[in-house]
Amino acid sequence: MQWRFFGSVVLACVGAAAASAQQIALMPMPASAKRADGSLTVTPVHGLSHFTVAFARNGAPGALTADTRLLDAAHRMLVRLDRTCGGDVLRSVNGPASGRATLTIEVAREGEAVQSLDEDESYKLDVTPAGAQLTAATDVGAMHGMETLLQLASHVGGACVLPAITIDDAPRFRWRGFMLDVSRHFEPLPVIKRTLDGMAVAKLNVFHWHLSDDQGFRAESRRFPRLTSVGSGGLFYTQEQMRDIVAYARARGIRVVPEFDMPGHSTSWILAYPEIGSGEDIRALPTTFGIPVAELDPPRESTYKFLDGFIGEMSGIFPDAYFHIGGDETPGTGWMANSRIRAFMQRRGFAGPPELQAYFNQRLLPILERHGKRMIGWDEILNPALPKDIVIQSWRGEESLAAGARQGYEGILSAPYYLDAQKSSAQMFLADPLPADTKLDAGQQTLVLGGEVCMWAEQLDPETVDSRVWPRTLAVAERFWSPQSNRDLPYLYQRLRRASLELEDVGLLHISGPQQLRRNLAGTLHPEALELLASVTEPVSFSDREEEQHTDAYNSLDRLVDAVVADPPSRQAMAGDVDAVAGDVRLPAGGKDSPDTSGDVPEGFPPTRGEAIADLEERFFAWQRNAPALLQLARETPRLNDIEPLAVELGELGAVGAQALTFVDTRTAPPPGWAERADALLTRSAHNTALVRFTFLPSIEKLVLAAEARGR
Repeated sequence: MQWRFFGSVVLACVGAAAASAQQIALMPMPASAKRADGSLTVTPVHGLSHFTVAFARNGAPGALTADTRLLDAAHRMLVRLDRTCGGDVLRSVNGPASGRATLTIEVAREGEAVQSLDEDESYKLDVTPAGAQLTAATDVGAMHGMETLLQLASHVGGACVLPAITIDDAPRFRWRGFMLDVSRHFEPLPVIKRTLDGMAVAKLNVFHWHLSDDQGFRAESRRFPRLTSVGSGGLFYTQEQMRDIVAYARARGIRVVPEFDMPGHSTSWILAYPEIGSGEDIRALPTTFGIPVAELDPPRESTYKFLDGFIGEMSGIFPDAYFHIGGDETPGTGWMANSRIRAFMQRRGFAGPPELQAYFNQRLLPILERHGKRMIGWDEILNPALPKDIVIQSWRGEESLAAGARQGYEGILSAPYYLDAQKSSAQMFLADPLPADTKLDAGQQTLVLGGEVCMWAEQLDPETVDSRVWPRTLAVAERFWSPQSNRDLPYLYQRLRRASLELEDVGLLHISGPQQLRRNLAGTLHPEALELLASVTEPVSFSDREEEQHTDAYNSLDRLVDAVVADPPSRQAMAGDVDAVAGDVRLPAGGKDSPDTSGDVPEGFPPTRGEAIADLEERFFAWQRNAPALLQLARETPRLNDIEPLAVELGELGAVGAQALTFVDTRTAPPPGWAERADALLTRSAHNTALVRFTFLPSIEKLVLAAEARGR
């Protein structure tokens, strides 16, 4: 079976034939890559050529009529390759290729009917000037190889080519997940599908779907219809839609693990069915975010009968072997307020809510097993009362994960990868489920299955979700896939910027979404001043924002904080320029910025000193020039009425930066008192304003210190 790709471009690798494999901007980086001479022409400079794709099974070419998943994946690859190379795809399926195909895909077997944790995801891609060969054990590995092939495509001299290269690749961890909370703010199907498309690019393989919480129950149950008719606020997924998402994910090599939080975080359950609660008087879904008093009733037998029916129904929709029960943040307030439950605890000898929760999980476990499911939950389910075949998802940190492994429990790490903490890509990239200095022995290390990126939804909605998730999730995805020794931060940022554009090409709105919101905020098609401010600010963390702006289900998430992104490129660009100018000056511990300074690394090759000075001069002048326009926006636009201090400080920081640059460049000592005034401004500017923070303060501080050193 083959497709024919028609086009009129050629693609090249970065640089000449002698370029190293590291110069090829792949993300995640493969386990092994060896660059060779030459390149494979995809489309020539002039005229059309055929890019043919042929398939083989166990070395024998032939039509793969039954393997629709692989065929559909190859079709999607050709469409995207066409977009990259600027040609036309002939969407037709023919018989086995006659002669040598441009790309041959050989897969040993289709893969499991229900993708498992242990499915072989490895692949080998060999590109020569004469053609390309992709070999994999299963369809999933082949799909990963196709993503790599697409990233190899580039343009050189008006042509589109693939570099000659041999890649032998396999993931470091088996569990590489992304969790999306749709309970606090509901996310419609297009958001879910484009998220899955992004996950495929990143080679993530588990979509953890957080479907219930206090603020909403999002999964239709026909057996218990009040869960959505009463507990969803009208926003939920039908069973047909959930099955569609499961199929959409499987077509991209992604498992779907549903989470239904129990016994805590269960207000929506109990509002719909009070008889499974612990006696709480719940009359409406909470509109504010937090942890209301709401827990399922562990002593009542009818609770388990209810859960048995519900889990059985959901198991028919979600075929994955794992079923996430949540289990976190269950203080037991409702239990301790109920005399019947307290008496039950006394009879059982339970000292407090943790023991009662362990009892609940003991009762829940055989229900899950009866429906063919393995239990997975957050740290709180870790208890010696439960067998070793449960999986612990750690939100408490690396030590909690390691403690579970030492006790014989499998686990996945999430604590360093909470996106709403607004950490830089570098910070999350350097955090590792199994760091090089781990104290776990070889057997315990095998119990660490991998990790998951987590996106909680208190402070996002369908308009802003993409910009909160991408492209930073790519950095974590590389940590889960690539060798542990891969720690090069400048190279990470080089590749991250390019891969971000690839994400946009598959439909994600992480770039265009904030731009659209900023145009709306400023009321103009060209909000130059607001764009400038957005380029050098980022959101504060979840906890800082929660203290200052208590979001709820009805908040409009359309302020400046919602229109800026974490870890913008300006941080790395300024750090590189200042390093080129200030030389060996080092910041004192605990500088003026947030802890995110580990992201302050140069992007790309270091600039020359002259280039850096010119860039900084232009940047500082732009800050001063645009400050008055920002002040006017703050005074005339209600949704920007909190940015006035930022506008003033940006202009002042531009002036201080320009002065410091002059002192350093001309080797002139600053006047008396200048450094103290500059330091006071930096201290004042380090405070969060309008729920955002400046990203460049360490760079300005370093430049000021360099200027101050001239006076000594």
